[in-house]
Amino acid sequence: MGVLSVLNREFSNVYYPLRIKKQAARVGKNLYCGGKSYVTSNTFLGDNVSFNGMSMSGNGKITIGSYFHSGVNCQIITSFHNYESTMLPYDTSYIDKDVTIGDCVWLGNNIIILGGVTIGEGAIIQAGSVVCKDIPPLAIAGGHPATVFKYRNKDHYEKLKVKINFIRRKCFEVYI
Repeated sequence: MGVLSVLNREFSNVYYPLRIKKQAARVGKNLYCGGKSYVTSNTFLGDNVSFNGMSMSGNGKITIGSYFHSGVNCQIITSFHNYESTMLPYDTSYIDKDVTIGDCVWLGNNIIILGGVTIGEGAIIQAGSVVCKDIPPLAIAGGHPATVFKYRNKDHYEKLKVKINFIRRKCFEVYI
């Protein structure tokens, strides 16, 4: 790995967590950022959240549970133009919708999550998906729009939770 990539990763590991901690409404313990990541002031993060390039926009509330992991280039969009207004194609007002993501959710690369969606605990979203409808707990979903095509083994998942077998990223704590 080249010197520039190592420096870029080190920069991301320090700069973006600081920025997120200043911007978000709540940030739990052990935030990890392995890439450019942005949140809104209406974002609530659990413990051991891991971003590898997450962009959040809009005025809706975004709640992300503990042990969340995102791939690169993921987006959460919570505000939409009002197309049912008195102007075409839309007016200057926005419709805001919340997003809720449960504990232990894993997002692949290049995922878009639209407002009004709940992703249940333990769900996995396949790379390149657009999530515009709720995804139930332990579901594995993907596509445009994302649909459930399989479920995780519930007994196995519960055993791992009891053993507290969670992935933990090395987080850089910076005291200011």
